[in-house]
Amino acid sequence: MAQSLSLAAYLAYARRGGNGTTMHDIPRPKGAVIWAHAVDAGRADALVQLAERLAAQRPGLHMVLTTPDDSAPVNRNSKAVIWRPLPEDTIASAESFLAHWHPALCLWTGGDLKPALLTTADKMGLPLYLVDADEQLLTRRSWRWFPDMPRALLSLFTLVIARNEATARLLRRLGIQDEDIAVTGPFREGTISLPCNESDREELAGLLRGRPVWLAAMANPRELPIILDAHRQVSRQAHRSLLVIVPDDETESPGFQTKLDESGWRYVLWSEGALPEETTQVLLADTHGEMGLWYRIAQITLMGSSLIPGQWGRDPNEPAAHGSAILYGPNVRRYLSSYSRYAEAGAARIVKDADSLAAAVLSLIPPDQSAAMAHAAWDVASEGAGVTDQILDLVQDTLDALEGE
Repeated sequence: MAQSLSLAAYLAYARRGGNGTTMHDIPRPKGAVIWAHAVDAGRADALVQLAERLAAQRPGLHMVLTTPDDSAPVNRNSKAVIWRPLPEDTIASAESFLAHWHPALCLWTGGDLKPALLTTADKMGLPLYLVDADEQLLTRRSWRWFPDMPRALLSLFTLVIARNEATARLLRRLGIQDEDIAVTGPFREGTISLPCNESDREELAGLLRGRPVWLAAMANPRELPIILDAHRQVSRQAHRSLLVIVPDDETESPGFQTKLDESGWRYVLWSEGALPEETTQVLLADTHGEMGLWYRIAQITLMGSSLIPGQWGRDPNEPAAHGSAILYGPNVRRYLSSYSRYAEAGAARIVKDADSLAAAVLSLIPPDQSAAMAHAAWDVASEGAGVTDQILDLVQDTLDALEGE
């Protein structure tokens, strides 16, 4: 790399910060470790999914995932991911971080490049990949005093994966060669199909043929009155409609059953092997690990744990993977970026109370309406699948090459 006066000046300043005595409260695991940095929650979610797929293919692999804000932990309890706040952008902090984790490579997403961290990683011989590069994140106003800084930093990356052609054009103007750029589309968390007992699905589908079925998935006990009120309104207009309720915690199912008894609903318990009859109004799915079945059975899904303040929502990618239209409440803080993508594409709709939930369910009961919404959800969910596959192959090839040295 040609000497950059801007980068040299920045690094001279960065050497004066920190003392390199950072304490690491989590030991490095045995086996391969990769370092990935996410500039926002959406990219963090995509990286978590990537880490889980990598760990399934390479047992023992871990991802150290850094984000800018230490108050925003990753939304899953993934055994493959070790979340850490991004170190201060000084030479001492970078050296301490990298010496402790000793990663095999770095996936840096989006942009917001940190000169000291990236330069130190490059000097230590880490292969660096810029993933989902976004032109809006590749320069900063403060860098007007360092005019050749972006060019110098981008030249550190072995490959830059751009989310669109506009970003690729900017990269070329900054001196990155075509062979070092790949345009793939956005890197986003995608869908994974959940398992399903096919004989159960076929039997239920036969029993319920012609009946409107909607699902309240991962429902919180405090939401149950809202959900049941909405179903009562739906039932007045769609007399044969069936509500499937999956508690967020199956150990709380007895409380759900008590509420159904008190309200006079005609219901069956899935754990008892009961099947819905023509007069059944509610099916309480009080077992664990069968979400793949319920998403396939229901044409409409309310993602629960979202209607009551204090909740943070559940993953909308699950119903999207199985052809179910998506409804959700206003409390989806941890999955906000995912819900926003679906809502913008007309693939998900927000509801706030029993009345708006009932209205949304009734509007989606016509098969063409729910099918259009479910198709839009599938398009959004599958958009990033190919990008994730390409990044996974890139990491696998790099690790294979490093292990062969």
